[in-house]
Amino acid sequence: MKELMQSLRESSIKAILECESAELLEQLRVKYLGKKGELTAILRQMGKLTAEERPAMGQLANKLRADIEEALDKRKTQINSLMLEKKLEEEALDVTMPGEKYALGHKHPMYNVLDQIKDIFIGMGFEIVDGPEIELADYNFSKLNIEEGHPSREWTDTFYFTPDSKILLRTQTSPMQIHAMETRELPIRIIAPGRVYRKDEVDATHSPMFHQIEGMVIDKGVTMSDLKATLNLVVEKIYGKGTVTRFRPHHFPFTEPSCEMDIQCHKCGGKGCPTCKGEGWIEVLGAGMVHPKVLAGCGIDPDVYSGWAFGMGLERLALGEYKITDMRLIFENDVRFLEQF
Repeated sequence: MKELMQSLRESSIKAILECESAELLEQLRVKYLGKKGELTAILRQMGKLTAEERPAMGQLANKLRADIEEALDKRKTQINSLMLEKKLEEEALDVTMPGEKYALGHKHPMYNVLDQIKDIFIGMGFEIVDGPEIELADYNFSKLNIEEGHPSREWTDTFYFTPDSKILLRTQTSPMQIHAMETRELPIRIIAPGRVYRKDEVDATHSPMFHQIEGMVIDKGVTMSDLKATLNLVVEKIYGKGTVTRFRPHHFPFTEPSCEMDIQCHKCGGKGCPTCKGEGWIEVLGAGMVHPKVLAGCGIDPDVYSGWAFGMGLERLALGEYKITDMRLIFENDVRFLEQF
């Protein structure tokens, strides 16, 4: 029996030291120390020994078990270390190699135009302000001198949230005029870009969601000529020197006098085409002198201060800047279209 244990010691230790994987090492553990393992098989022969021989054989068996377990643990540590080294070698990162190239996007053409406009107005001393897209009817209409019964307040034109028509998606950026006059010190020079919403049918120049840029100046001695000069300067900086514009009389409840400004169609040069609906001109903004009632409603004396305001459509400016013929292309997010810019 002593010879059997000595033979088992030599064969088991040799097999363990030559083992190359954790899975095989576990198989060796079961083979030598399991319930049906080789050491257990030897120990079953203890019954054949005399009472004097059993204690000595028992000590040898315990020592053999301990040696095998020690060899298993030692080899397991070695195998784990070798596996880690192999993994580190396989996953080694060469920091000197060039990295993978990722396709990066760029600014949307509409926001390129917006950035140009911001830079132009900031250069003239204006501040950029922002306001809520969900607005009170009081700010979107009433304080802008748009009384109950005005067509723009109808449910057919405006997205309301409440049956009493008091909360809505703003139809224009003009409420920022009121917010600015109520919260800012005079004089005021602001522009307020943002999304607005109207129940317009989608076509080449209309969308139910679009962007406006509101501008306003309130100061002493402000005149209509200041408004026209400022807007002509802005358009020339965007479209180039000599860009043709025209101002037409119009009516807005919150400005008096009021006007609309058009630019000559970039597609046909004023001859008439589908883009300008045959007119040769594209309307880009409405403007005028801030109505005395609007000033007085915000606590500003109209006998001392005057001001002008405008609201321009950002998409239409982008159409002219990039010679785009259909506004729908701006919102469709077709990468083939946007990558041109």
